[in-house]
Amino acid sequence: MTVTRRSFLIGVGAATAGLALGFDRGARAGGSATLWTANPFLQIGNDGAIVIVCSRSEMGQGIRSSIPALIADELGADPATVTIVQGDGDAVYGDQDTDGSHSIRGHIWDDVRPLAATARAMLITAAAQQWKVAETRLVARDGAVHDGAKQLRFAELAQAASQLAVPKHVAVRALKDFTHVGKPLPHRDAPEVVTGRARYGADTMLPGMLTAVVARPPVLFGKVKRFDSKAALAIPGVVQVIELPAPKPPIAMQALGGVAVLATHTWAAERGRRHLEIEWDHGPNATHDSIAYTQELRAALVHPDRVVRSIGDAHKAIASAASVVEAEYVVPYLAHSPMEPPAAVAHVVDGKCELWAPSQDPQGMQEEVAKALGIAQTHVTVHVTLLGGGFGRKSFPDFGIEAALLAQQTGKPVRVQWTRTDDLRHSSYHTHSVQQLRAGLDAHGVVTGWHHKIAYPPIGSTFDVTQDHPGDGELHQGVTDLPLAVPNVLCETATAPAHMRIGWMRSVCNVQQAFAVHSFIDEIAHATKRDPRDTMLQVFGPARKLTATGQGVKKLDTNYGNPLAKTPFDVARLERVIARVSEMASWDAAKREGRAVGMAAHSSFASWIAIACEVAKGPRGEIRVENAWIAADCGFVVNPDRVRSQMEGAFVFAMSNALHGRITVKDGAVVETNFRDYKLLRMPEAPKQILVELLPSEQYPGGAGEPGVPPVAPAIANAWFALTGVRLRSFPFEG
Repeated sequence: MTVTRRSFLIGVGAATAGLALGFDRGARAGGSATLWTANPFLQIGNDGAIVIVCSRSEMGQGIRSSIPALIADELGADPATVTIVQGDGDAVYGDQDTDGSHSIRGHIWDDVRPLAATARAMLITAAAQQWKVAETRLVARDGAVHDGAKQLRFAELAQAASQLAVPKHVAVRALKDFTHVGKPLPHRDAPEVVTGRARYGADTMLPGMLTAVVARPPVLFGKVKRFDSKAALAIPGVVQVIELPAPKPPIAMQALGGVAVLATHTWAAERGRRHLEIEWDHGPNATHDSIAYTQELRAALVHPDRVVRSIGDAHKAIASAASVVEAEYVVPYLAHSPMEPPAAVAHVVDGKCELWAPSQDPQGMQEEVAKALGIAQTHVTVHVTLLGGGFGRKSFPDFGIEAALLAQQTGKPVRVQWTRTDDLRHSSYHTHSVQQLRAGLDAHGVVTGWHHKIAYPPIGSTFDVTQDHPGDGELHQGVTDLPLAVPNVLCETATAPAHMRIGWMRSVCNVQQAFAVHSFIDEIAHATKRDPRDTMLQVFGPARKLTATGQGVKKLDTNYGNPLAKTPFDVARLERVIARVSEMASWDAAKREGRAVGMAAHSSFASWIAIACEVAKGPRGEIRVENAWIAADCGFVVNPDRVRSQMEGAFVFAMSNALHGRITVKDGAVVETNFRDYKLLRMPEAPKQILVELLPSEQYPGGAGEPGVPPVAPAIANAWFALTGVRLRSFPFEG
């Protein structure tokens, strides 16, 4: 049967939080099958079809293969047999943000999975009533309710189940009772992706559609002083030139402004943009220089002005220490550089906007587009296409706002297409940071004092111009949640005003903080001539669950949004992955065999990851990562194949940032233009092998997309030191 989103959601819109169950007697799929809309995520048809909505965005992580599989298995259906519908931006689904590595943990696991269990219970009740037997003797599996050899297909029970009262309390399946989840699952989108049939943002085509490219201000909050469009309009195919409204601080989720060239095809639009004559007022950020900014951050760290963690007296401990180790670590601005640059198609008719976009946050895009157009949010429909990568960049809706504004002004469908250069020069950047660490050691080489100073403009500055210190959420990424068995600890932050649009990038502030901390622990090990792994274990201390008091912080009540009762900061799980990766990499034998291996282990997004890398010198003296080993404790894993792929992808992503990543800013504008000067990892640079082992667990699910990133850079840097004696304390390692 053919299922449209509209037919799927008829009768569901009244569910205030997207969690009510109900029956729509008038719903039709393809005009033929009467459906039971069990909840916003699940339909069962009398013709045997089971339709499941995926409410999160698919950007290569395989979530369209995972969420429907979890719902189907909880229901009692084979995931390979269900039809998957991509959810548009709609509050009926609850949280749709595809970020923070929480597509399974949280809302889906805690709220949506029980909805499937409730539908299963109602089907079992319907079968029990028909057979006049006790419900306890019945089981739901393979799309049917079974009583020994007898069975009733879900299709035969849907009508009767829909008439039942919705039970208030239903138990979800025990993990051991899952039939499909936790085992190899089919990648539902792979055939379309590899054959080129998959549809991404720029693939949407509407009759009469114009294509637009935008000349945006080179500097954040720059404005158009004047422009001349005569030469642009003379280009064949160019039909209109429109100035977009300039944003006002804070930038938040606004579009960046500039001048749009609209044409009948992309090439004409790009040629027209080249012929625009624009004079810019570059505004207050025109003096920003990333090289000079590093010095500004260093200067700020001379007198940090905010204490964020304090135990004992670190200054006194370090001053009286037998020896002191100190180091500075710098991470420059970084860009996400997904393979698919932003693109969106919008059509505005009769005060209503329909939008097609590769968005990580479709409800956020819906809200911001409505605000920009001056219409009700309910009059904006956001269709989510596949994303050709996102990494946090496509959580911002600016490209969708541009398309909507231009569609409103022209009265025609408009596709806004960003180029690679647009994406690099007008992104939401990972922040520029400087960190300084000092450790005081006693006569036995044990750390007695730890002082960590941090300066970088926070993500909060994007939404509040007065924000110039990292927020609690950013510091709970390897600073205030870092397990330290050290009696005297002081962590401080310094003022760092923002001059760029700072956003989320895969693993967020773990990028710089894990790099600094885990490189520094390795430096302590070599200064004391001890094994780096053993030093790391000593610094982390004994197995325990962290508390705010024990950490010397005011608040430590959630683990990346999860209540600590579900996912405590558990040092034992960190020790577990360290032990396993040591075995995988033959850590103890590496030195005897002359292999240069480095290690780092980090907890983030409610998962625990340890990574070991073996490096060698390439023919030009460059870093070659020969082998990598990853031990991951992500709690219960719904889709092991996809999680392994996420760990492999995270390694390549992080290695690319470490070896090559740097956005340079001069006179307020980004210098880099394309992959020739903002390099990504090339295939010959990739490790010969990346071996991933997911440690079996029945703990609450953790994240998968981001936690593989933080340990990569320090593991490579530590291995390089083991090989060469040269410390790598800033990105990029090469170039």
